[in-house]
Amino acid sequence: MKRALLLALAVSLPGAAAAQTLTAQPLTVLDDKRLPFTLQLPKNWYGFKAEDGAQGVSVVSAQKPPATLMRFLFLNKGGKNADLGTEFRNFEAGVKGSGGSLRLIGGKNSTYGGVRGAERVYALGHSGGELRMRVWFGNGAKNLYSFQVTDSASRFAKSDALFKRVLGTVRFR
Repeated sequence: MKRALLLALAVSLPGAAAAQTLTAQPLTVLDDKRLPFTLQLPKNWYGFKAEDGAQGVSVVSAQKPPATLMRFLFLNKGGKNADLGTEFRNFEAGVKGSGGSLRLIGGKNSTYGGVRGAERVYALGHSGGELRMRVWFGNGAKNLYSFQVTDSASRFAKSDALFKRVLGTVRFR
């Protein structure tokens, strides 16, 4: 899941194109039996294959940057209990190791679809500017979940509102 940052940088670099009205996006059901959850994703967004080995689904709002990136990933815990604090520390170390800088904006414990977890919002600095990112780690019975949205700082409020709508539709199997 550490390589997700590099992907987020490539997809969400700020640019001159205007963002479509994200919060008004209709949602469509994704019920893929290979996923341990169902959810509703923004209609007319594009599937994105990250080539990072992560299991789950990634979507972008446009075929070319700038684009909002949403990822809904999972990792089998192999019977172990995940420590969310350790997961966040590993994530943060991965960002710093890739040359980015993080500033924590806020965080809280949260539950989506009946799975308890924690989420944090970051300002992510990199050579091309600054992004905003919300990351939720959930500790399910069988899987560790990493759900995230990444966008430019100027568009983040709208994309984050849409992400929260999507999170409200998540149902774990």
